[in-house]
Amino acid sequence: MQLKEKNIQRIQPIDCRHFIDGQYVDSTSLKTFDNINPATETVIGKIAEGGKEEINLAVAAAKKALKGPWKDLTTRERSDLLRRIGDGILARKEELAVLEAMDTGKPYELALEMDITRSAHNFYFFSDYLTSLGNESYQQDDKAIHYSIRRPVGVVGMINPWNLPLLLLTWKLAPCLAAGNTAVMKPAEWTPMTATVLAEICQEAGVPDGVVNVVHGFGANSAGSALTEHPDVDAITFTGETTTGTAIMKAAAPTLKKLSYELGGKNPNIIFADSDLDEVIETTLKSSFMNQGEVCLCGSRIYVEQPIYETFLEKFVAKTKELRVGDPFHKETRVGAVISKEHYERVLGYIEIAKAEGGTILTGGGRPDGEEVGYFISPTIITGLDRNSRCVREEIFGPVVTVLPFETEAEVIEQANDTHYGLGTSIWTNDLRRAHRVAHQIEAGIIWVNTWYLRDLRTPFGGMKQSGLGREGGMHSFDFYSEISNITIKL
Repeated sequence: MQLKEKNIQRIQPIDCRHFIDGQYVDSTSLKTFDNINPATETVIGKIAEGGKEEINLAVAAAKKALKGPWKDLTTRERSDLLRRIGDGILARKEELAVLEAMDTGKPYELALEMDITRSAHNFYFFSDYLTSLGNESYQQDDKAIHYSIRRPVGVVGMINPWNLPLLLLTWKLAPCLAAGNTAVMKPAEWTPMTATVLAEICQEAGVPDGVVNVVHGFGANSAGSALTEHPDVDAITFTGETTTGTAIMKAAAPTLKKLSYELGGKNPNIIFADSDLDEVIETTLKSSFMNQGEVCLCGSRIYVEQPIYETFLEKFVAKTKELRVGDPFHKETRVGAVISKEHYERVLGYIEIAKAEGGTILTGGGRPDGEEVGYFISPTIITGLDRNSRCVREEIFGPVVTVLPFETEAEVIEQANDTHYGLGTSIWTNDLRRAHRVAHQIEAGIIWVNTWYLRDLRTPFGGMKQSGLGREGGMHSFDFYSEISNITIKL
């Protein structure tokens, strides 16, 4: 793999140390583990392996910082600080995009356009939103006035996934800091580099020592569990896999921490015959295979109304075959490597399960030609499966989609809701009444009509059923990252 542009050739992977109380530090045990580039299968750095001791140090620093200069910042000062963090991200966007592509295997162009740019925008948005917040006030006849105030929830533990490492971390950190909290962040062990750089950006922007801390390590019996169990951590926000969310909930229960979860998804993409098929194909390529299908909102269950089923498949397969798979730093690459050897084998295992269940592989199904190294999987389209097959029901989290025909509106609504998940859905139709009618019956937290992944950061973001707990975005984020007190003044 080679960096194709001269301006990014100088950027090298970094070794990752913890960032605690304003300092980069090694683990007290001096233990490290390898950081592996999934596109080359080579070791690109060492990561400090933290555990309970490092979490204790980071939480203590975060708790102390709550009572330091951080608490005395005015709303305008916090807003300006958040904007400086956003500026710092954009000033280093090429570096961050290179590190993200090396860590995740995703295309550099995607990281640059989506991950890094949107990470900066998260800070810009909450910088502005912070200055517009008001409080509730009620006058009770001539007896009393009631009004509410918000205060920080305290020390927030953030456990972050590997698919959109910086983007989802900033989605948590920006409102956390806007509300006046302090943070201890535990990045996914597979993707540590951009979180490490983000700590430096925060420090350069003027964030006081101890407000932002990063501890690297693993989950169970490591840094992750130590963070969720810590009695001085007041809230946990987690994005990741559903079974891990269950484990975190059990660990957090004795201390009754606030929890915010964005978990797995097996999202339906419902395509009616009256939709604009060319627009459908273009967007479905993205909702199926963007970021190698490693997006919790990907539409991996595609339902197509019978009259256009064959036409859709013909066009969808043809366009999918045009997607370039391979070197993340090639400008034409659209699909990179999946995150790890373990995940690579898991996704291929599901493709084998689909074959055993009677599925037909229309395209993809394995490693692309010419790619002998790296965890690359060709975009895969599967038909002929029963609605109860494992590949239709279970989250694969890779470049694999199933396509099923349907006859009636009632039938597709029933099938779309027949899942333990409830994160996102796309509905494609030019019938306005049908769009509203179907959207109102879909059991999901995020429902798009004639689009996908179109976000307004003021709107509620999250899932229902086993796809999440709570909502974030706009005021919903402040509801999680702050505590509300009501004050009553008797007249």
